[in-house]
Amino acid sequence: MAIKSETELYAPVKAYLEQLGYTVRGEVRHCDLVAIRGEEPPLIVELKKSFSIPLLLQAIDRLKISRFVYVAFERPAKGRAPHGASWPELRRLCGMLGLGMIAVQFYKTRKPRVEVECHPPDGSGLAMPLKMPRHNKHAAGKLMQEFQERRADYNVGGSSKRKLVTAYREKSLHLAALLHTHGPMSPKQLRDLTGNAQAASFLQKNVYLWFQRVARGVYKLTPQGEAALQTFAHVVEVYLPAAGADRADTAEASQVPVLQNA
Repeated sequence: MAIKSETELYAPVKAYLEQLGYTVRGEVRHCDLVAIRGEEPPLIVELKKSFSIPLLLQAIDRLKISRFVYVAFERPAKGRAPHGASWPELRRLCGMLGLGMIAVQFYKTRKPRVEVECHPPDGSGLAMPLKMPRHNKHAAGKLMQEFQERRADYNVGGSSKRKLVTAYREKSLHLAALLHTHGPMSPKQLRDLTGNAQAASFLQKNVYLWFQRVARGVYKLTPQGEAALQTFAHVVEVYLPAAGADRADTAEASQVPVLQNA
């Protein structure tokens, strides 16, 4: 069963990792899927409809951030390895590149089956990887920060041409929801309610044009901000369940490490 988009891989791979105790987020700093378990290094999975050179190149670039990177793709019809290769050959190739490999089998009436074909080499075996890209501590730190600052998983890995919910957008929505609920407020009031020490900066920079200064140290929500609360009602619900439900009602009324079991 051929899938139409790589986003279809996200749900089964996410479910598989969650069963192993990972917390999963989609589209974190350009990585299709990032999974964290305890104090282990981040695990990154790049998704593509099929096994390809672009998929390998994308995954190799992620090795700058983590040594635990996997490629994931749909298992071809009848279980044959892609491009006329054999599965052992593909496993050996991924091992030489320092990557793990995941194949997802889709069915018409059954749930997809996720199989880990190989794990990233640990350097102790014969399949030593080629020279690894230099580790980028700054990029790795930014990835972890973005992952940890998100309250929930709002994005589908592999998405393109969609507005992604980043930690910055999420925090901006929290401020917008409070302004909608309570009316004009000061940065200090919003900081105290949200715990966001950078609330004043969010209001002043006004990246999304959601906030308007109406007096010295007082801000209100703009029409763009009101519209954003409807567009991202599923995010608002995480912070303010009642406000999120209100947004949904309004919109309806208007018609507008290595994968091992612990």
